[in-house]
Amino acid sequence: MINLVFASNNLHKVDEVKHKLNGLFAIQTLQEIGCYEDIPETADTLEGNALQKARYLYEKYGCNNCFADDTGLEVEALDNAPGVYSARYAGEAKNAGENMKKLLHELSGKTNRKAKFRTVIALILDSKEYLFEGSVDGQILEERQGSEGFGYDPVFLPDGYEKSFAQLSMTEKNAISHRGRAVDKLLTFLKEKEK
Repeated sequence: MINLVFASNNLHKVDEVKHKLNGLFAIQTLQEIGCYEDIPETADTLEGNALQKARYLYEKYGCNNCFADDTGLEVEALDNAPGVYSARYAGEAKNAGENMKKLLHELSGKTNRKAKFRTVIALILDSKEYLFEGSVDGQILEERQGSEGFGYDPVFLPDGYEKSFAQLSMTEKNAISHRGRAVDKLLTFLKEKEK
């Protein structure tokens, strides 16, 4: 079995990915390898940040098999903001409630509420780098709905649904989400590697 370290301190993300991989691959957290520092995310693209985090584990911790992701919410009426700055949209504290509050304020009075969630996963496997991307289109709601999920989930309504991400179960969300789609591509790739 391929053993992977996931470069994320976000336990919600770790749970989602473990749920999606369904025990097919062993996932270690940063704490399990003794990494407690904040991994830098200073690139100006999702791809750049994901690679930066994976390379950090590879170079500093000798993890030949690891992956990292970066996710951004791109809102059409805001020139695709907050994008790469989604986690710290309202400040360095990375407060999801404040981020949503700012987003809803910025969209106040705007009729175009089209948005897209995009996730890029950077995988280092046997010292080689690979990228996988997943995205989902939707709308930003006028107000928060639901209590599941994390981040912007309560204000994101995926196309074709009448419930926000925060009103869907983890299984329902994983089936259609940006991260779920990126993880599907990662999973397909890892299964091929194991053959």
